[in-house]
Amino acid sequence: MVLFGLFGSGGFGREVMPLARSCTAMLAKGDFELVFVQDRVSEAESFCNGYRVISTEDFTAVNADRKFFNVAVADGKTRESVAERLMRSGAEPFTISAGQTVVLDGNLIGEGAILCSFTTITSNARIGRFFHANIYSYVAHDCRIGDFVTFAPSVHCNGNVVIEDFAYLGTGALIKQGVENGPLVIGKGAIVGMGAVVTKSVEPFTTVVGNPARVVPPK
Repeated sequence: MVLFGLFGSGGFGREVMPLARSCTAMLAKGDFELVFVQDRVSEAESFCNGYRVISTEDFTAVNADRKFFNVAVADGKTRESVAERLMRSGAEPFTISAGQTVVLDGNLIGEGAILCSFTTITSNARIGRFFHANIYSYVAHDCRIGDFVTFAPSVHCNGNVVIEDFAYLGTGALIKQGVENGPLVIGKGAIVGMGAVVTKSVEPFTTVVGNPARVVPPK
């Protein structure tokens, strides 16, 4: 038996679970079970949308031929922590991709991605581990995206953009196209606010909002 776990049964996890179901059926090629996984589970939370909800401890203890997982948590640092714990237990990451996802030529996408419905990745992008692309997002040509990066719904990332590890791009954010020898860069851990229009590079661990995007001063 093959066990698949989707960590996180919150809103995003419940949206992703039907996509995971179609991917697991192709991967398992035999008997399998798909469950939600959380660090703590109360008796009232033992089922969600028809799927069992089990603790991380129980997931790692199950005797299965193989175990696979993905992490439906928006925060990149949390996603990294969960992924490292589950991989240390012997579980393997699997990618979740909606049937309506479009991935064109020459792209490299790291393990553990979640590509939601109507995501488009055009050509020659390099995308790191555990990337989240929520509905209607796109990544255009020659982009370089780091590990544990999160796109909320409808993020528009034009070509020749570099997005470093743990960056978070809010719903409807628009990133201006860079140039081959001078890409626009979204720094490590940066946050791009909902609807922001980014026309120049963003420093690491900086929050920008508005059109054009401007830095939010630290409190």
